Amino acid sequence: MVPFAFSLHLKEYDLTISQVSWLSTAYGLIYAIGTVTYGKLADSYKLKNILTFGLLVFAVGSLLGLVSQTFWMALAGRCLQAVGAAAIPATAMLIPVRYFPPESRGSVLGMTAVGLAIGGALGPVVAALIVSFAHWRWLFAVPLLILITVPLYRKYLEDEQQLTRRAFDWVGGGLLAISVASLLFGVTNTSWWFVLGSLVALALFIARIRIAAEPFVTPTVFTNRSYIGGIVMAFLINGMGVSLYYLSPLFLAQVQGISTNWIGFVMVPAALASAFLSRMGGKLADAKGNAYLFYVASILLLTCFGLLSSFTGISVIGIALFLIFGNVGQSFMQITMANSISRTLSKEQAGVGMGIASAIYSKVIDIGSQTTWNPVNSYANGVIFSNIYFVLALVHAGLLLFFYTRQGRAKKVGVQAEA
Repeated sequence: MVPFAFSLHLKEYDLTISQVSWLSTAYGLIYAIGTVTYGKLADSYKLKNILTFGLLVFAVGSLLGLVSQTFWMALAGRCLQAVGAAAIPATAMLIPVRYFPPESRGSVLGMTAVGLAIGGALGPVVAALIVSFAHWRWLFAVPLLILITVPLYRKYLEDEQQLTRRAFDWVGGGLLAISVASLLFGVTNTSWWFVLGSLVALALFIARIRIAAEPFVTPTVFTNRSYIGGIVMAFLINGMGVSLYYLSPLFLAQVQGISTNWIGFVMVPAALASAFLSRMGGKLADAKGNAYLFYVASILLLTCFGLLSSFTGISVIGIALFLIFGNVGQSFMQITMANSISRTLSKEQAGVGMGIASAIYSKVIDIGSQTTWNPVNSYANGVIFSNIYFVLALVHAGLLLFFYTRQGRAKKVGVQAEA
């Protein structure tokens, strides 16, 4: 819904990109905190009950968006959708960890990525068809179809072992939410006061989890260095990956001049390619290891961002081809990150362990730029998009070099130990 809602809200309510980006950033913020919250609740409640609650809340949010008459009502609907939708990734990550051995999780996560990619392929097409003959608010009606799946989850999701009901640390969860929300406000409004408030709330959160009997996040999780490294990498990679789904519609509309009705169709080939190849990515992770899939994903993403930065003025067909590299690379990268993190956690920790980027992108676009950083790009229009993609390409190149160097050191240490 969001790619189309952006351009439509900009026209209807005369908002800046930073303002209307709250449809995505607020959703992403609540989604992120909600995923951790549901993961914690999964230690005490059955997965099918968590999914049922989440999907019902998601449906209520969709109904609110459907009847909204103002931007803020639509935003409230998106926030409720996020509260409910966060149950899906939390349980989707727990099912492979709890029910499948590590050596086969890559294939399971690959199948999950296939489902996400198919949704990504069909979503833009359906949305384009809807906005071509109906008001954008009807985009909120499509998610209501998810209610069909509730009886299936109730019937087929196998009951787990008896769970021990534990106290929930609402104070800790609230402090974490305040910290992330304050940082988001600080980025969006360019306010250091909010950033300072975010740091204070983070400090209080750290203090809270050290003294609480049942902390929101168990402090021992952060002693797992492999897990912390995976989380940091996942944060950076997911933040960059958001650009494919967030920046692409804006880029196609503002630089390529594509109408709202056709933006979704331009993005479909990349989504379809991701759907076809995601399962192969999962099998590669199982057969050749996460490191191999990480290299493949990084090269694909680096290629995508490099081409987008260098040839912003190329035809729409060229942009669609560039996005194929990025979408497939991001699907592979998500499989790698999810599989790597899940292997560093026990089943008990997995429930706890598992929007800032879009706010940053929006603010940068609002500020704009007159100077291109990529010497290859000669297209005068869309300089700011070229610069963003150029930075993303450089960061991916740095991550690839860092990972390659670290792998080399690990192998060297292994050889010395054997000797």
